[in-house]
Amino acid sequence: MKYCSNCGKEVDGNLKFCPNCGAPLNDEQGPKPEENNNNSQQNQPTQHASNGRPRVENRNIVTCIILSIVTCGIYGIIWLINLVNDVNAVCQDENSNQSGGTVFLLTLVTCGIYGIIWFYQVGKRLADAGQKHGVQIADNSTIYLVLALFGLQIVDYCLVQTDLNKFSGQ
Repeated sequence: MKYCSNCGKEVDGNLKFCPNCGAPLNDEQGPKPEENNNNSQQNQPTQHASNGRPRVENRNIVTCIILSIVTCGIYGIIWLINLVNDVNAVCQDENSNQSGGTVFLLTLVTCGIYGIIWFYQVGKRLADAGQKHGVQIADNSTIYLVLALFGLQIVDYCLVQTDLNKFSGQ
């Protein structure tokens, strides 16, 4: 039997690509799954850059705004969920236990009130994380709060994404 050299999954000998991970399969037999446990962990992207700073995906803010408008706000929901998850990856504090989906649902259930509170808290959390990792980030919690109170959460998304992009390593 043949094994994928990327993920270690057992595959049919006739396939050209692994059905599990999509990696191209060569004609030689890859390592068995037991031998590949360390390899699969090494192939996953690291969450920390070489300087020990947490790393998140660099998102283009203009593209996110345009996608949010074109999809009538649906991409805005996805963007919020990704923002929450990225903030949690960067901050790694006691408030990092809520997923993006949880924050979205709590914001929806409380008619936006939880989202206002979350934006205020994220300003302080990002400032603390910036100081901890040597990234220049100001405490924008009051700005986030005022913008959210006036219904300008999309501007909050942009400001938070700007701060998160500083952790992208680019």
